[in-house]
Amino acid sequence: MSKGKVLVAGSNANRIEIRGGGTGPTGQYLNELVVPVMALVDAGYDIAFATPDGSKPHIDPASDKVVHFDDEKAYRRAREFYDTSPVLNKVSTLRALIDGGLDQYDGFFAPGGQAPVVDLMQDGDLGEILRFFHAHSRPTAFLCHGPIASMAALPRPKEFRAALIAGDTARAAELGKGWPYAGYRMTVYSRSEEKPIEEQILHGQLYFDMPSALTIAGAEVNTGPDFAPHVVEDREMITGQNPRSDHPLASALIAALDRRRVNTKASNVSSAEKVSP
Repeated sequence: MSKGKVLVAGSNANRIEIRGGGTGPTGQYLNELVVPVMALVDAGYDIAFATPDGSKPHIDPASDKVVHFDDEKAYRRAREFYDTSPVLNKVSTLRALIDGGLDQYDGFFAPGGQAPVVDLMQDGDLGEILRFFHAHSRPTAFLCHGPIASMAALPRPKEFRAALIAGDTARAAELGKGWPYAGYRMTVYSRSEEKPIEEQILHGQLYFDMPSALTIAGAEVNTGPDFAPHVVEDREMITGQNPRSDHPLASALIAALDRRRVNTKASNVSSAEKVSP
């Protein structure tokens, strides 16, 4: 029997803007998507997978390597899961899940790779989803660059992102008002971790870094040592810093979902006792 259902939001981006014009390759990181989803499935949770346009996310080639996994066997298992599992091959649009009713979902997860920086952070449907999960205090997890997707919950996320790209910090700070997660402690891919990707893969610099963007909107950002596992929990939000945080974040999310399940059952029993004759 299923323990509940988790909404997983993916990105459709495969290019990201770089300073001076042009774009570089991007996508979702294979381990950041698959490792937590596999852990959720193994723990007994169902998955509803969605992206803005309803197509399957592009995997960043830089992540499609054994180095991001425990060993060759783990990599092969993850790759096969991404390629063949119905869990990740039945993709809905975010809007379709909203229209189907968000109350059926017990938790939320968004993986990283730089792709969410392009589309998810300014997606209005994702903003609606996140505001629902925040209002109902349901476990909400983001990994690596994933926390930047929480910007979608801003009143005007597209304008906020445009201000960041323009380097207009004052304007971004003004547009950052009203963010539901202001004051939350969280982590995200650090500026120093970003540099090797910019130098070796993008061959250019991003218009803004993730910690600064979250800080401008009011987050209390805490980053640990580069490329070491680091997870931060504050209220319903769970954030992981980098690809190495995949397993710890999955464990933290499952624990939060299990706690909610126990608390919901206890609340239902208490309510039933109160109405019993």
